Amino acid sequence: MSVQVFHYAGCSTCKKALGWLRSEGVAFDAVDLVETPPSTAQLAEILALSGAEVRKLFNVTGLVYRGEGWAQKSAGMSDAAILAALAGNGRLIKRPLLVVKGAGGKAKACIGFREPEWRTALEVR
Repeated sequence: MSVQVFHYAGCSTCKKALGWLRSEGVAFDAVDLVETPPSTAQLAEILALSGAEVRKLFNVTGLVYRGEGWAQKSAGMSDAAILAALAGNGRLIKRPLLVVKGAGGKAKACIGFREPEWRTALEVR
């Protein structure tokens, strides 16, 4: 199983999620969301695997989202344009993002940290 977590080091929720993974003994690759934002293709895959709609990827409480008026800006944007904007600025992305790829192409993703969802995605009991 391959586990990748897109996170931001200054985020308390990300710290909590990474700590939880360690306490559960889950090996993972951590990617700094701000330094190396996921590509549009990676974001599209995360959406597909999570079953969420594109606007769920926005960090709606973030300073960049609120300060730059992304609620209004994104209202008339296509999904592709939103994904491109998110890929261009990791601070716009809700965090952390969990991507789990297992044997046989089985994959799952979670947007944000909610322990029950992460347990299910990781098959941790």
